[in-house]
Amino acid sequence: MNTALPNTTTETAPRKTGLALTVVTTVFFMWGFVTVLNDILVPHLKALFELNYTQTMLIQFTFFSAYFLMSIPSSRILARVGYQKSIVLGLTVMGMGALLFYPAAAAKSYALFLGALWVLASGITLLQVAANPYVSQLGDPAKASSRLNLAQAFNSLGTTIAPYLGGLLILSETAGRADARAVQLPYIGIAVTLFLLAFGVSRFHLPSLPDIEEGHGVLAGDSIWQHRHLVLGAIGIFLYVGAEVSIGSFLVNYFTQPNIGGLTERAAAGYVSFYWGGAMVGRFIGSAVLRRLPPGRVLGGAAVIASVLVWISVATTGGVAMGSIIAVGLFNSVMFPTIFTLGIEQLGPLTGKGSGLLIMAIVGGAILPVLQGVLADSIGIHTAFAMPAVCYLYIVYYGFVGSRVIASSASRARG
Repeated sequence: MNTALPNTTTETAPRKTGLALTVVTTVFFMWGFVTVLNDILVPHLKALFELNYTQTMLIQFTFFSAYFLMSIPSSRILARVGYQKSIVLGLTVMGMGALLFYPAAAAKSYALFLGALWVLASGITLLQVAANPYVSQLGDPAKASSRLNLAQAFNSLGTTIAPYLGGLLILSETAGRADARAVQLPYIGIAVTLFLLAFGVSRFHLPSLPDIEEGHGVLAGDSIWQHRHLVLGAIGIFLYVGAEVSIGSFLVNYFTQPNIGGLTERAAAGYVSFYWGGAMVGRFIGSAVLRRLPPGRVLGGAAVIASVLVWISVATTGGVAMGSIIAVGLFNSVMFPTIFTLGIEQLGPLTGKGSGLLIMAIVGGAILPVLQGVLADSIGIHTAFAMPAVCYLYIVYYGFVGSRVIASSASRARG
């Protein structure tokens, strides 16, 4: 039985589809902008509360643990209210989380900062569960990876701009002079922007995609756990996000090391923008490449190069170590959207639940940075980068082998 999703391009007017993609792309930009500000909060709160690397990584642990805890509730919300209302609700929750930074800074409480981050990440979780599959299925299924890479390119535009602006507004020129109040105005501005975006999306009519809505034609006995490519994809998301976040979280501190860059924190934050900027450029390039080459091969090849670049950074110092780790961003670019679209391929009405599982796996961004923090405290920040280099090796396997679709037992029984 052919369970591939129908071509919704013939069912939705091209102009309406294009407008819907444009609207949802603005959502991708905002959550990219907000997420990568964590890379600026890491050195800021480390200096403010005099934390070691392991304690500092609680920032990423708290943020990304929300993906694990809130993905299943988010997939249930999606099944109940649909894609558009889920996106609006996600933006609203994000705005509430951003507002909480004001009292956290006023009280100068690390616990309150972590609480605000958790609320913010809960909103992003709902956005990810809804927006990623929506964009991937808003058109020809054969071009799903290309389309999601294009949308994620604008997510990367947000991650490129945020470190530079965050460095200017939040980080001090002089180490050890962190001010808790420095985050208040930036996050108030973010909250206002999110609330306005939520209102704008609520007023726009997004096309419905009934073929991937839960309850429409689910095979008896079928479940997400019977789809091997989805389960292996979830492991891939766990390791990829863990590797990406581990690298990004340590870049500012890495570039301030005397044997690497010897930079001030504010100057180092500017170089973090090059890392995320590479991801943006790579996604625009990847969107075009994926129209011509199989997504599994593109993913596997990018992971090979990313792993090699990290090993080069571990084995060298100075400009070579800096340049090679920054270049990883270019090859990170296609990984998340390509793993995601490969993971939900041919899931049909199980797409929402499959999306929830993949977004849950983003918890890798909570766990692996803490492990790298432990490594940095014990063997040094330079050598600790070996951990993400190993993570990329699994992505190589998934791209070339693990992403192949094998029909579930329920599908074979029906077919």
